[in-house]
Amino acid sequence: MTTNDENILIDAINNGDTRAYAQLVDRYKDLVYTLALRMLKHKEEAEEVAQDTFIKVFKSLDKFKGDSKFSTWIYRVAYNTCLDNIKKNKKHLNNVAIDEFTFNKLDTIDNALDNIINEERSVLIKNCIDKLPEDSSALLTLFYFEELSLEEISKIINIEANTVKVKLFRARKKLAVILEQYLQPQNMINYGSP
Repeated sequence: MTTNDENILIDAINNGDTRAYAQLVDRYKDLVYTLALRMLKHKEEAEEVAQDTFIKVFKSLDKFKGDSKFSTWIYRVAYNTCLDNIKKNKKHLNNVAIDEFTFNKLDTIDNALDNIINEERSVLIKNCIDKLPEDSSALLTLFYFEELSLEEISKIINIEANTVKVKLFRARKKLAVILEQYLQPQNMINYGSP
């Protein structure tokens, strides 16, 4: 829309032409709604803010000085209306009582999620360790799952701790190769690679 067209539209609205106002809303509704949705991340709130924006635009149309493009001015009104909405909702969010029970609930949920992830990871690693030669499998199991120190493992398998460290390093390299082979087809499926 050219500046002249914008001025004609503004004058028509100021003179009470409701069709001109409907035309204004129709031209800028997508711009306003998209901005509101990106800022608020909630469809209903974005729709409400878009409506509020056009009410504010209508009420303050006589304040538009023409220093910027009309679309820029509407965009600014929409942006400020979104900020007002965010501030208003933030106040309400702060009124929510957060007590010890709520924190305990969150901790329980976090722990449950961590346990599920750790269990899945543990099952995957155990399955891959089972594919290793016995000595490598035993070393990794003792070190990672039984959480034994190098000294404890050296006493169990009757070799020096430094040798255990070297064998553990080699076992991890073998495990990495197996894990990579195990995860690669899954990644291709997830990402749609050929």
